[in-house]
Amino acid sequence: MPTTRSARRLAPVALALLLTVGLTGCHAEARAGTTPTHTPSATATAHADNYRAPSAAAVAALPEAKYDAVIGGLLPSYEPDVPESADHAWTISTDAPLYGDDRTTPVARLAAQNFLGDATVVVPLRFAGDWALVMTPSRQQLPSVAPNGAAAQTAGWVRRDLLHRGQALSDHLVIAVGAQTVSIVDAGGKTEHEFPAGVGAGGTPTPTGVVGYVQARYLDPAQDQTVHDITLTTLHSAAADEPYGGDDGGLIGVHYESVARGAVSHGCVRLDGDAIDAVNALPLGTVVQVVA
Repeated sequence: MPTTRSARRLAPVALALLLTVGLTGCHAEARAGTTPTHTPSATATAHADNYRAPSAAAVAALPEAKYDAVIGGLLPSYEPDVPESADHAWTISTDAPLYGDDRTTPVARLAAQNFLGDATVVVPLRFAGDWALVMTPSRQQLPSVAPNGAAAQTAGWVRRDLLHRGQALSDHLVIAVGAQTVSIVDAGGKTEHEFPAGVGAGGTPTPTGVVGYVQARYLDPAQDQTVHDITLTTLHSAAADEPYGGDDGGLIGVHYESVARGAVSHGCVRLDGDAIDAVNALPLGTVVQVVA
């Protein structure tokens, strides 16, 4: 198990940013586990050898794929299982252009630093030659305009040489919505710890049949989270634009509550103190698999 990361108090600038954007990380909706995994098209492979890097100015002009952005050119991701390529967390040293399947015209950029000013953590779904299909913190579509529900996770293609391999990810989280549990599972599929959890209520259920990852951790006094870090995933609500109210993009978080049982939240996952401390001991980039 990774060494426990102590809960940190944000610097004034970072805390002011959090309070300004009103991050809650408490939103979600169900997505059937039978939804097909996105498969790169033949056209995408054909463009792999004709790549021309955009200028720094062109990259800077792209919309940032951050937690509250909605970028239609991103790919909806319905990965139901933990991908083999997600065995390490990665970082980028400069803003990286993101592409759809054509890998020709960039649609967004991943910033080298996230909204907290920390290094952005990148987790690949798969590699294909000089390219990596990576998960992003953004939405592809809002639920309010998606008749069948919006994707809870998105992905985009990035050049592999822009990625710098970081910490190994030996464990992942499994959130079982029906059983109302959170488990820490090793690479071999063995459950190391299992904890009871609170999950999304009927009108704001936690999404299932989807994989995301832990993108950030922070304390937020506005949510009475001053001791145990909120673990913020890259997953979003697939049923409501802002289930909690506010303007955080319908993010799903894993966070502390003294009473952490039942279908009671706006989509977030609630854990007691011992459980959230165990989850917070896992590194950023840890994959989060949500099952029915």
